[in-house]
Amino acid sequence: MGLFKLKGFPGTGSFPHGIHPPDNKALSANMAVEVMEIPRTVTLPLLQHLGVPCKQIVKSGETVGYGQMVGKGEAFVSASLHAPIAGKVKRNTMVTLPNGRHLDAITIQAEGEQIPPERIWEDVKFTQWPRDGFSDYGSMDIVKKIQESGIVGLGGAAFPTHVKVMPNDTRVIDTLMVNGCECEPYLTCDYRLMVEAPEVIVTGALLTGRAVSAKEIVICVEDNKPEAIKRLQQATRQTVVQVAVLKTKYPQGSEKQLVKAVVGLNIPLGGLPADAGVAVSNVQTMAAVARSIIKDVPLTHRVVTVSGQGICNPKNIFVPIGISLAEVVDFCGGLTPNAARIISGGPMMGFAFSNLSAPVTKGTSGLTVLTHDDVRKADETNCVRCGRCVDACPMNLVPTRLALAARYNNPEIAAQYHIRACVECGSCAYVCPAKLNLVQLIREGKAQLNAWERR
Repeated sequence: MGLFKLKGFPGTGSFPHGIHPPDNKALSANMAVEVMEIPRTVTLPLLQHLGVPCKQIVKSGETVGYGQMVGKGEAFVSASLHAPIAGKVKRNTMVTLPNGRHLDAITIQAEGEQIPPERIWEDVKFTQWPRDGFSDYGSMDIVKKIQESGIVGLGGAAFPTHVKVMPNDTRVIDTLMVNGCECEPYLTCDYRLMVEAPEVIVTGALLTGRAVSAKEIVICVEDNKPEAIKRLQQATRQTVVQVAVLKTKYPQGSEKQLVKAVVGLNIPLGGLPADAGVAVSNVQTMAAVARSIIKDVPLTHRVVTVSGQGICNPKNIFVPIGISLAEVVDFCGGLTPNAARIISGGPMMGFAFSNLSAPVTKGTSGLTVLTHDDVRKADETNCVRCGRCVDACPMNLVPTRLALAARYNNPEIAAQYHIRACVECGSCAYVCPAKLNLVQLIREGKAQLNAWERR
């Protein structure tokens, strides 16, 4: 399916640089979303988003109901936490997430009458989601409800959504862009939501567009997802929402690259989409907004993908936040004998880990399980100064300079070469003939810079 020119949008449907890795989505793209049973316990880290941890407001031994707030996001850049099951609060525990962070967590043991998760998913799919009649909702009413519901970006970044949509006199938002690109290989959870429940996405986009007072609302999808495009085009008929078909390229779903592709603007280093008059949010986030405003339910569940040649039965699953990753893997038939590496997220930007007792969090978009053949690679050699990493970098950085600065613990040089502008997409490491661990080094360099600045 080719690109088409959006009325009023000067973008070309793509962006400079980037790469074309195999998407490997066929493993799970045609697998309809399945619903997991209610787990015996859920574990809810108090920090599942960028920003400040929420404050626990329930005590051990207390009985909580489905959707009850158990952690309150008191800081501006924070997000509240809600019980995905009814049950009794147990003693807190410490958990280690796939990204290596050690966090205090609330544990809830299932007790009493439960809302069947099948009913929750059916509510997402089959509700007659409204397309108009939103005049009674003021901008701040929508923002407040999003904040109370604990909604964060469900594309992986997990930035508190209310912060993005908060009205700001100094930054006027002209365009709301709903990100359905899902350019990360293997992951198909957003795709399945667009195919199976496009109406809830459109309602969430209309409500969010009202919150930010956007003149234009556009849902962005790569052209390798024709069925999702068709379903969204049907769902947006007789609405102000447009569907933008963009070129399939990695990392098309990155905010700055998305803004460039649609509105043709370059966001400056250190800048945000809002600096270009744009707000960007993920399709699953829009579904959560619709459920929050229309159904008065907080964020308690999400769709995740479990895929890769190392998993017996790749699937897309509707799961409660807080369920263990081990239960999710078991639901997919377990690991294959040749499974070698488990990644939280996709292979480009995800984190390899081994502790499956970690819980699903709001930012868990999926699990990718690679085999020994997938991860076998040549040994790392010296940089040959070929410049391929520079050609691939969508942020116009020099990744080898950043990696060298990190390797020799030189945060001043790292800052000089704008290390914080790196979005850690992994394009540089993918094309590197020397097989340098560029992304890991850049992450280390960012940590070095943070420590240096705190001195």
